[in-house]
Amino acid sequence: MTFNTLGLNARMVSRLDALGLTQPTPIQQQAIPQALQGRDILGIAQTGTGKTAAFAIPLVVALAKQQERPAPRSAQGLILAPTRELAGQIVQSLHGLTADLRITLVVGGKSINAQVQKLARGTDILVATPGRLIDLMDRKAVDLGKTKFLVLDEADQMLDIGFVHALRRIAPVLGKDRQTMMFSATMQKAMTELSRDYLTDPLRIEVSPPGKVADKVTHSVHFVAKEQKRALLIDLLNGHCDERALVFSRTKRGAERLMKYLDRAGFAATSIHGNKSQGQRDRAIAAFKNGSVRVLVATDVAARGIDIPDVDYVYNYDLPNVPENYVHRIGRTARAGRDGCAVAFCAADEVSELNAIEKVLGMPVEVAGGRAWQGIGDIPKPKTGRRSRSRSSSRRSERMAA
Repeated sequence: MTFNTLGLNARMVSRLDALGLTQPTPIQQQAIPQALQGRDILGIAQTGTGKTAAFAIPLVVALAKQQERPAPRSAQGLILAPTRELAGQIVQSLHGLTADLRITLVVGGKSINAQVQKLARGTDILVATPGRLIDLMDRKAVDLGKTKFLVLDEADQMLDIGFVHALRRIAPVLGKDRQTMMFSATMQKAMTELSRDYLTDPLRIEVSPPGKVADKVTHSVHFVAKEQKRALLIDLLNGHCDERALVFSRTKRGAERLMKYLDRAGFAATSIHGNKSQGQRDRAIAAFKNGSVRVLVATDVAARGIDIPDVDYVYNYDLPNVPENYVHRIGRTARAGRDGCAVAFCAADEVSELNAIEKVLGMPVEVAGGRAWQGIGDIPKPKTGRRSRSRSSSRRSERMAA
């Protein structure tokens, strides 16, 4: 199947071809034709499988057909994203698809006065984080009454109480006759209720089981005492010094301290988290992309917003409190058809988090190193390399008994 067979016009197909996109992914094959017909869509697919294009392409096509200039302070289409980085990447994708539509980005960490000025002219597509959009609504800088299209990207994150509160303020002021699309890599039960509130007779498209890890990701876990995590990380990073590694920490303070530790150890490292300014976050990601730094330490702010094709390794230095975030984290590798390796560290007080992750995955995470929590001071030296991991069933049974 090609994009020609999905009902797209020749101009859009030519744009996609220029971007190197010739074969639609499964989520694009199923979502684009239905979205072009105006259907509400609930799409679930693995990370790195082209969900952005699945909603961006039909949105651009629909708005181009209307040939209407947006009124001052209005937006014809609204895309909500949970993080600034993800919102920025959506804008980049949209610019690749069209040069005719006005696209405006509004996120925190940027000058709100500059955003007010841009919105004064009106925009075809508004890409926003919920918090900043609420701020602009309070200033009466944006009028969403004529918005005909709504997209919720990484929709499961909208289950967070802060986002739900924002949605309850945003949705009622949107145009009533609108098309709504929701996309995510994971499908929590509560998301079904969310879809009932905001979608009308939606078509559910599920191209992979909820919580399924991308096919080309090799992922495993090391059982390690908390105080030995740094030494283990150094040992593993030394095994692939020339490859990019994304390291996830649970807290902002922890991410910054770990980055400084790695820097002192001789690694070219940087960090992104909520305590960084937007400019600092942008520069850190740019340095990681261009290869001037090889290790990026981040909180979950990066789990939903990093799209770098050649991230070779993802390390879960701390296991996430929300088990679904494990899927999003390790989905930062093995993108664009590449292979990738994800390694998790599990301390004695993180067993419940690991159990929750395995429940979401529907399968155990393979053990790469470590032993039962009795005598954890004597941790075997881990093997390095992308495919090296232990298959010992005895270790598995010991861990389950811990």
